[in-house]
Amino acid sequence: MTTKNSASLTYRDAGVDIDAGEALVDRIKPLAAKTMRAGVMAGIGGFGALFEVPKRFKEPVLVSGTDGVGTKLRLAFEWQRHDTVGVDLVAMSVNDILVQGAEPLFFLDYFACGKLSVDTAASVVGGIARGCELAGCALIGGETAEMPGMYPDGEYDLAGFAVGAVEKSLIIDGKSIAEGDVVLGLASSGAHSNGFSLLRKILTHANARPTQELDGRQLVDVVMEPTRIYVKSVMAALQAHGSAIKGLAHITGGGLLDNVPRILQPGLAAELHRDAWQLPELFQWLQQNGGVADAEMHRVFNCGIGMVIVVPADQADAVEATLAQQGEQVSRIGRIVARAADAPQTVVI
Repeated sequence: MTTKNSASLTYRDAGVDIDAGEALVDRIKPLAAKTMRAGVMAGIGGFGALFEVPKRFKEPVLVSGTDGVGTKLRLAFEWQRHDTVGVDLVAMSVNDILVQGAEPLFFLDYFACGKLSVDTAASVVGGIARGCELAGCALIGGETAEMPGMYPDGEYDLAGFAVGAVEKSLIIDGKSIAEGDVVLGLASSGAHSNGFSLLRKILTHANARPTQELDGRQLVDVVMEPTRIYVKSVMAALQAHGSAIKGLAHITGGGLLDNVPRILQPGLAAELHRDAWQLPELFQWLQQNGGVADAEMHRVFNCGIGMVIVVPADQADAVEATLAQQGEQVSRIGRIVARAADAPQTVVI
């Protein structure tokens, strides 16, 4: 109830536009509809989204993952490239749960901003929907939060949440990895969504312009190339080769040096050979313009390898062929060796 001399304030006066939020939901619904799959019982628009675990799973174990896009968003703001970061958001979570053998089932997103731009948000969510299509999972819900005063105009933050399922007997945990196994590397699509604090510093140091050419493309296109989603190709390899795939590592923050050890037992190490794959032009440019040491490159960036797969030596050719048929660029980048006391678990030689 208002008093005689008081103004009648609205939520819009406080900086929150309910109509814009409703308009965004209307824009999102057809995008989400393209991602629907078996199991979705209730999606966008409800208080909660319902999903039934497919009955083909006998002993389903749910696997969940959450992540963001990191400071790659700063370049999205500066360069006005909002249509690819949504793919990054999905990729970072679905690739993470994939390494345990899980099939991504559904995805939820969180989009927070100070003032909601329906066009910008719809562009971001369009990328999220595209990422879900690539991963074969459903975009069944999320949250859009307009919070005046929390974010500068034109900026936003993203978080994503993926849930998948794997048969209990088929969980991949790396425990069967043994000395002599082969390490396969699947090519990345670029820097993915990691190391961007250093990447942005190098861009500034080099006075780089988004329109300058790198590797036959504009720098903005190379840098903002979305994270590759490996779900469908790796799931095909798992279906074809089963237990031959002993371990999977998603090469994210920490690069090759910190992520591969996460799937190795204490007495083992991965010996990787730098001449086994071509360092992409982007990473050569970053190293040269930033004067970055090799060890730092391998610990910060994926350096051209976005997913690592460990297989027995006698089955490496077959697994590699299946992955190549699925469109992956595969390199045999190293082998598993016995680890000496106090030696690192991953070395690049």
